[in-house]
Amino acid sequence: MSLWQRRVKQSGLTIEHLSRRLKLRSFKGFVSMFLVGAILSVAIASCSGGNADNASNAGNSGASTVAANNKDVELTLVSFAVTKAVHEAIIPKFVEQWKKDHNQNVSFKQSYGGSGSQTRAVIDGLEADVVHLALALDTQKIEKAGLIQPGWEKEAPNNGIVSKSVAALVTREGNPKGIKTWADLDKNGVKLITADPKTSGIARWNFLALWNSVVKTGGDEAKATDFVTKVYTNVPLLTKDAREASDAFFKQGQGDALINYENEIILAQQKGEKVNYIVPDVNISIDNPIAVVDKNVDKHGTREVAEGFVKYLYSPEAQQEFAKLGFRPVDETAPATKELAGKYPKVKTLGTVGDYGGWDTVQNKFFADGGLFDKIQAQKK
Repeated sequence: MSLWQRRVKQSGLTIEHLSRRLKLRSFKGFVSMFLVGAILSVAIASCSGGNADNASNAGNSGASTVAANNKDVELTLVSFAVTKAVHEAIIPKFVEQWKKDHNQNVSFKQSYGGSGSQTRAVIDGLEADVVHLALALDTQKIEKAGLIQPGWEKEAPNNGIVSKSVAALVTREGNPKGIKTWADLDKNGVKLITADPKTSGIARWNFLALWNSVVKTGGDEAKATDFVTKVYTNVPLLTKDAREASDAFFKQGQGDALINYENEIILAQQKGEKVNYIVPDVNISIDNPIAVVDKNVDKHGTREVAEGFVKYLYSPEAQQEFAKLGFRPVDETAPATKELAGKYPKVKTLGTVGDYGGWDTVQNKFFADGGLFDKIQAQKK
């Protein structure tokens, strides 16, 4: 549903509501409504025709509804764990720009966690205005729950994908286990740290990266199944999300190797961690979507600001912050500086979730109850 259609629908409901409450039952009621109408007409005329500034604002479609209300607005952003640093860098810039353009103060409530857990929280009642999740499957679940309208992918550029990454393979200093490729992860004695696909979006991407590494190098599904089964046998614990996986590896010293987002590893380096990692030449494109939660923004009266925030995340300023903090630019032709070229090595063979039938197929095959991942876990017990 387009923005103007939503506006008409909302306006229609408001008019119907008022007509019920102000039903003309007497001459007195008629006079009262006449006076109210007259007062409103004068007020509107004085606001719209007073000076050049008002005329200028009238031409600024972004300022229309917001400037008229001019009330402070609070948005609730629900996102997956590893985006916390980048949103904390971008939000103040958006707040400043929105204040400048619309003379309105915007504040944010923020919630971060595993993408699967965050999805369930929104479905169960966490009233997010905007969701930035690890994979489109989670956004689709919120859509199926009736909170996001179909067609959300077309409401933003790039099919709603606002951040991208690839999988990185981290080893201990000196790489004592000699781990150089995905194929080394199924060796006896290698302990791998990764998150749980049941609660974490990154964990699903990690699983796909492993599966993809076999298929894209000529292996069939039987070989891929055997490989991922051996690898997950080497996983001593499954963390709730990517951030907990990083903490287990870096802070608690668990495991010989860690699979995580490339951006999470870059962020760890920026925080002073000494990280030994490679980005395998055969990899998976990790695409993270953004969406406005229609039911909630209409309830809160925050649609215009929420859509403004989503739009801002695609701006050069915001995408630069994504790139600074480890995410690969959504627009690959954008910031092609030497610094970024060195930070983001080119991947020779890059798979996508579409190569494996899309998220519905991938979810049912690998991660649904009774799927391949559950069978692998059952073998470990």
